[in-house]
Amino acid sequence: DMGLLRTTATALACALAAGAAWSAGLDGETLRLQLERDAAAVGGRAEVTLGQLDPRLQLAPCGRIEPFLPPGARLWGRAVIGLRCVEGATWSVSLPIQVRIFAPALVATRPLAAGVPLDAGDYAVAEVELTREPPGVLTDPAQTRDKLLVRAVSAGQTLRADHLRTPPVVTSGDPVRVVYHGPGFTVGADGKALGAAPAGGMVRVQLEGGRVVTGTARAGRLVEVQAPR
Repeated sequence: DMGLLRTTATALACALAAGAAWSAGLDGETLRLQLERDAAAVGGRAEVTLGQLDPRLQLAPCGRIEPFLPPGARLWGRAVIGLRCVEGATWSVSLPIQVRIFAPALVATRPLAAGVPLDAGDYAVAEVELTREPPGVLTDPAQTRDKLLVRAVSAGQTLRADHLRTPPVVTSGDPVRVVYHGPGFTVGADGKALGAAPAGGMVRVQLEGGRVVTGTARAGRLVEVQAPR
């Protein structure tokens, strides 16, 4: 939220009016610290580096400069904020910034093979730079519960949601028990799974007579089928 960002930087206004590079004085530091507070609102610790304005700019003197976040922009990685004069002139310029967000995340403590469940000794919580990671970084050990790795992970690698999947409770070819629920009745039948599915997933089953039905996979090789209402 850039609404918190306000500065009355006389020294900064002079530097902008002269078309000079970004000043590293008190006013620039105030802006940097406010940007860090706003960026950290997503969670974690933020570090912001202010870039430089185009030295060829020739701007009219300004009594008060207001920072703003352009539409579609976000305080993440290489970004841009706007600076507009709201007292004494009507110009608006863009300032490049670098935003780095650090937060606790799950990191593999040793090489991990695909297809195995995770346990507490496989990872540790460590601070990582989220702005250098792909989306889906895991931050809570509960996110690994009852999950299998779908790819190998090297020691020190940050764990992500796309590294994990819920193991199937039914696999293709498994003998399963189909429970058919209808209005006021329940009927059971034996069948063979025609695919794999995790708990709560949908799976097709061929019954002993050859009929194929689709139901919800449950633990214990159980498939529930609901009659249409």
